[in-house]
Amino acid sequence: MKVLPFKIPKPERDAFVFQADYELAFYDKLHQHEEIQFSIILEGEGTLIVGDTVNFYSKNDILILDSHMPHVFKSDVTSCKNSHMLSLFFTKESFGTDFFNLEELQELQSFFKRSKHGFKVTSHKKVLKELFLKLESSSKLERFIILLQTMKMATKANYQSLSSFVYDKKYSDNEGKRMRDVLAFTMNQYTTDITLDAVAEISNMTKNAFCKYFKKRTNKTYFQFLNELRIENACKLMQTQIDSSISEIAFQSGFNNISNFNRQFKLIKGKSPNTYRKNPSL
Repeated sequence: MKVLPFKIPKPERDAFVFQADYELAFYDKLHQHEEIQFSIILEGEGTLIVGDTVNFYSKNDILILDSHMPHVFKSDVTSCKNSHMLSLFFTKESFGTDFFNLEELQELQSFFKRSKHGFKVTSHKKVLKELFLKLESSSKLERFIILLQTMKMATKANYQSLSSFVYDKKYSDNEGKRMRDVLAFTMNQYTTDITLDAVAEISNMTKNAFCKYFKKRTNKTYFQFLNELRIENACKLMQTQIDSSISEIAFQSGFNNISNFNRQFKLIKGKSPNTYRKNPSL
């Protein structure tokens, strides 16, 4: 199985795919596929990297990822015993080149605009969940109707973009393997002291070449990305490890210097760690 591109298995005469994933952990390799992915997380939590951006996903999250958008789910198997996700996979041309250009479907255009950077639905989640749960026992016609209903609801719901920048070219197999190896190494080792020498060796490139390569494909430096991954982990720990101090959480997240942690946290989150811990929603 190639990491990039990733092929969604689809019967020849089917226009789109409904898929139920029920595993210990989701597929945790960087991949992209032709289809738009519209998913709900029923069980599980972990890290979701979309394009250049580190996110965390959890139970009842509703996520939309655009066609050919590089992404990886890294399940936190220490927090949840199982991972369960329901997904719809389709393209803008699944039902014909001009189907979504019909006048009757113009209100769905904002769905495709939002999906360019991926997005998480933050309202209407109860109704959307009920629709997704109907999919497994529905006929193909009913699934088609539910797809349109969920798309309509996602266009009217509040949302958060998942990525600030998306590389607008398809990865070649070699590029995909390189980025997969770099991200897998980073997500497994981010709590340790990662050096540029180490990550350049993983990529099989010189340090200078790797820095240019990573910046071109993510619009940020490798260490900006690494700090974001560490800060997102710290945010999660602040909400789950109530008795741990800020400095303990900083060290658990890969920072050896509390001053640097405070500085990076303020830079990425726009507030101090103490302020975030008191009210993470602000």
